[in-house]
Amino acid sequence: MPAEWSPQEALWLSWPCNRDSAPETHEALQAKFGEIAAAISRFETVRINAAGAWHKRIEHSLEAQHGDLKRVELYDHPTNDVWCRDHGPIFVRNGETGALAVTDWQFNAWGGKFPPWDLDNQIPERIAQALDLPRFESKMILEGGSIEVNGNGVLLTTEAVLLNKNRNPDWSRKEIEAEIKRLLGVQTIFWLGQGIEGDDTDGHIDDITRFIREDVVLTMVERRDGDPNYRTLEQNRERLADLRTISGGRVEVLTLEMPEPLRPRGDWRLDRLPASYGNFLIINDAVLVPIFDQGKLDVQALGFIGECFPGREIIGVDASDLVFEGGAIHCISQQQPRAGLS
Repeated sequence: MPAEWSPQEALWLSWPCNRDSAPETHEALQAKFGEIAAAISRFETVRINAAGAWHKRIEHSLEAQHGDLKRVELYDHPTNDVWCRDHGPIFVRNGETGALAVTDWQFNAWGGKFPPWDLDNQIPERIAQALDLPRFESKMILEGGSIEVNGNGVLLTTEAVLLNKNRNPDWSRKEIEAEIKRLLGVQTIFWLGQGIEGDDTDGHIDDITRFIREDVVLTMVERRDGDPNYRTLEQNRERLADLRTISGGRVEVLTLEMPEPLRPRGDWRLDRLPASYGNFLIINDAVLVPIFDQGKLDVQALGFIGECFPGREIIGVDASDLVFEGGAIHCISQQQPRAGLS
């Protein structure tokens, strides 16, 4: 599995077509997806899963946001929800030939929390067929947001998700590690502990710790010691002191402060929303960073992430509407690496 900063052929999204999955924010999500897709289309192809009846509406949304329609491809792939990072395919690349393939894992909506998920679980196979790519299927439940790779043999994940009995109750830790290594071509799996407050996924890694280079990670920290995230993130940061590359070199650990707690509007199923600057998306020549109308903290996050990715344009995207539904920019996307050796 290539690192996210490797050259990309395209970026996949699953458009918010199902009003039942987000009745209070459905219209806002249309506009937000149009904004994000239009921004990505400046840099690379955007491929969108959506029922065919929605395609014209999607094109109008992108036109309104000045998206490059020549770089947008629409696929008649209905979905239940928008979280393409988790239900979409995880692409791998042959180390000798550079050929791409799709890995197709099982998806159960984060432990059966949000039925139905039957259409979402079909997306990897549909994409493999549409692109005429080989598909390697697993019986194991795995979401793309639960893993983070450096592109050279090391994968990060959390115990709170992959060892959770709501995913693979009959799989041991050893069996889970073996299956990930078999399909994603990694050699080392490094485990962090818990995730952040309000995370429906039980604790995805992409809100917590991200590789920015093969030997550097950016991990989120909470500066307020009375905050529920403080100890969780400190424990994860302490574990990272033992993280090594496959050659045995130490991995540098950079830290970035979390945003202020984000509370839902009115009566909502979450007391706190899972807002994190760590849920950024790396694309060709740019990084899309979630911001939350928090002034100095937003500016600090944009500047710090910009320093981590010199030469890439840094684009702040207000992710409040997305986080209200449980995720942010990385969660709604899935990169397709460019074929070939690079």
